[in-house]
Amino acid sequence: MAAATETTPAILLRRTLLRDTSLIVTWLTPGGLLKTVARGARAPKSSFAGRLDLFYEAEISWARSRRSELQQLREVMVKNPHDGLRRSYARVEVAAHFVELLELTGVPDHPAGEQWELMRRALGWLDENEPTKKGALHFERELARSLGVLDERQPDPATAIFRLAGRLPEGRAALLRRLN
Repeated sequence: MAAATETTPAILLRRTLLRDTSLIVTWLTPGGLLKTVARGARAPKSSFAGRLDLFYEAEISWARSRRSELQQLREVMVKNPHDGLRRSYARVEVAAHFVELLELTGVPDHPAGEQWELMRRALGWLDENEPTKKGALHFERELARSLGVLDERQPDPATAIFRLAGRLPEGRAALLRRLN
């Protein structure tokens, strides 16, 4: 019996080569982090061609695997490719920083509606604006707040995230120095 197909809105966070033609695709969904296998995604006539790029916001259909933490990606309908992000390296770099923060703090199959909405807003902002240090720090503050680790005792979001995840993104300090 085939597994039931589920559908959810998602943001593509990471692509990893699995085999010659397949990819592991990590998504942020309102339901949490989701890892899928896109079989044949790199094949010349793949139905996934042009639909699996970083930061794409999409509606995805997938089937739960009974044997693996990797679910089977069935279909991708791109809703917003965030083309403005690709106008500058700084925009992509800050978006990648946000992805790393989400991967550090996210839990598979754990509701992440607030984090998903935060990432949607952040990508929309980067779509239209050059990144700033203030904007990057705002994302960190909102992420820590949404995770419930930012309070009066721990008002610094970076410290709160560090305590939760055990580390911060490696290039964070250098990134913040480069931003205005």
